[in-house]
This record gives sequence, C-alpha cells and structure tokens, in this order.
Amino acid sequence: MSDDCLFCNIAAGDIPADKVYEDEQVVVFNDINPKARVHLLVIPRIHLASLEDLKPEHDELTAHMMRLLPKLAREQGLEKGFRTVINTGKGGGQVVFHLHIHLLGGPDLRIF
Repeated sequence: MSDDCLFCNIAAGDIPADKVYEDEQVVVFNDINPKARVHLLVIPRIHLASLEDLKPEHDELTAHMMRLLPKLAREQGLEKGFRTVINTGKGGGQVVFHLHIHLLGGPDLRIF
C-alpha cells in the first residue's frame, strides 16, 4: 500500500467509495465521474502503479480481475455486452497511478 495513493486508501477503507464488490484481492466501486450508465473501477488491493508493473507473480491476481469482469457486468444488468479499458501511463490517459480496469456499459455507451 502507498499512503499517498487514492486507490490504496479506498481499498483500505480510509476514503469512502460507492463499493459494489470486494474480496481479499480486489475492490470494485462506481467511478465518481461516470462516462456511461454503468462505470465501475476494479482495483487490486496491492499497489501496482500500472500494467507495466505486472510481473509473473501477479498472474493469479490479473486472471481473477479478468474473470470477475463478466460477473460484475451481469450483476449490473449488462446482458448485451460491456467495455473494459485500462489506461497505462500518462500518455495513455492514466490519471490515478494505481492499476485499475474501467468496466463500462449501458445504452449511452458510444462506439469509438
């Protein structure tokens, strides 16, 4: 955990968030600036700044996060599909430097 990381503090419960799921590996909460009807953020409890910090020892965690996405989408009523986005690095649009997956969906989701 990084004390100055927003998402680490959310995962620790030190900063409130509208959580929809949590387990021993991840926390999932509604984005405070949603881009679609459903806009969740899936974050690992451990601090990893971005995809570039993943190592082989994180394979189980990343698999868990990927397998969790369809379950979360179904629970949010996204039967027709959903989008996932991982911004990596400043040039890739990452603003909070803690690995996170955006899960987006709903009728207002635009194709790009």
